[in-house]
Amino acid sequence: MSTHILCLDDEPNYVLILEALLSEEGYSVTALSDPETALAYLDESEVDVVITDMKMPKLTGQQVLDHIKKNFPYIPVMIMTAYGSIEGAVEAMKLGAFDYITKPFANEELLLSVRKASQMAETQRQYRVLQESLSLRYGKHQIIGNSKVMQTVLAMIDRAGPSKATVLITGESGTGKELVAKAIHFSSTRDSGPFISVNCAALNPGVLESELFGHEKGSFTGAVARKRGRFELAHGGTLFLDEIGELSQDMQVKLLRVLQERSFERVGGTELISVDIRLVAATNKDLPEAVKNGTFREDLYYRLNVIQIEMPALRERREDIPLLAAHFAQKYAKENEIEAKVFSPEAVGYLMGYEWPGNVRQLENVVERCMVLAGSDTIGVDDLPPEIKDEEAQFKSAVDLLPVKLDLSDTLEKIEAALVRRALVRSDFVQVKAAELLGVSKSLLQYKLKKYKISAHP
Repeated sequence: MSTHILCLDDEPNYVLILEALLSEEGYSVTALSDPETALAYLDESEVDVVITDMKMPKLTGQQVLDHIKKNFPYIPVMIMTAYGSIEGAVEAMKLGAFDYITKPFANEELLLSVRKASQMAETQRQYRVLQESLSLRYGKHQIIGNSKVMQTVLAMIDRAGPSKATVLITGESGTGKELVAKAIHFSSTRDSGPFISVNCAALNPGVLESELFGHEKGSFTGAVARKRGRFELAHGGTLFLDEIGELSQDMQVKLLRVLQERSFERVGGTELISVDIRLVAATNKDLPEAVKNGTFREDLYYRLNVIQIEMPALRERREDIPLLAAHFAQKYAKENEIEAKVFSPEAVGYLMGYEWPGNVRQLENVVERCMVLAGSDTIGVDDLPPEIKDEEAQFKSAVDLLPVKLDLSDTLEKIEAALVRRALVRSDFVQVKAAELLGVSKSLLQYKLKKYKISAHP
């Protein structure tokens, strides 16, 4: 789908030049000379980018910009201005314009700016479409992702959700395992029941037992009243046990018994309590290895691992990063009651090239920081934290993610693959430019892409 550009200028010659130049580049162009007609057109049509002159009769370019920022904040607006009015264009940039072009303009300069605005518009469009579809699918518990690996996860949720089977969600910290658990709950027949979450790593074994099973009055010091546990509270719904790999051996035995018998006793009690729950568990640990080492019960592992859903690390789904960044930008704009800011194409390139040891949680923190500290409506490379834009810090991030037990050749190959992938992202997937960044020939780059199974397309 080609980018639709609305060009607005009261000078007929410039309208004709813009229409011819942009159409030749493959863009869909609507050229108008009356600003009031242009605003009415915006209300009725899908427009991706607007190019408007600054000085026009009836309405100024600044007034057009204000209208678009208020009603269509996702549309990048480029301001054209005569050389003597650059101060006004700079002021427009401060108020939300994407870029400004001086008249008479150089074709290459205009096309470069349009290309960047088009990339930003495409990211915003993908985000809006995905947000709408996920709102219908999972309500407020949205899982943002259009990559192949995330489509696999969503398909697993679709199949597992309506069943009664226990689900084990695995993956690194910060990948969004609780979001998957909620999506499973809300796509099941238990969606009207409670969703109860417990972080098994946050509580010591004694407190955790009371939290899960409840306790009777006087069962221990401080137990001044009967308390219902999370198993009882989750009756008719879903119980989510996060960080299940942190359970003590004693708690593993007690959990196994509940899963087998679907009943338990409160701490200090004798009454047998039966519950109807769906259990979903999550871990960032290698449970098969823990079973092998004797730190996790094999029988409990097989009880939990009826259906397993593996959440990919963010570096394994880099094409989702622009969508996630746009989503978090909207979220924190609303929280802080400010206008949503957008990342420049160069900044998005840096985000996509980073290794993200903290995964989606780290990306969210970075976006929140940028939303608060960036001085304009466009977040550029200079606004990114040092660990994202600094090459040395990026290299350290990539190395820290490598397993300790790796022989030298495997380690060097993993580092080389990360460098090739990052160069490809930084060059907007133009292989000639990526090869130049790496100081290699295009044919050698293509060999490396094939060797490491790296996609040559975003």
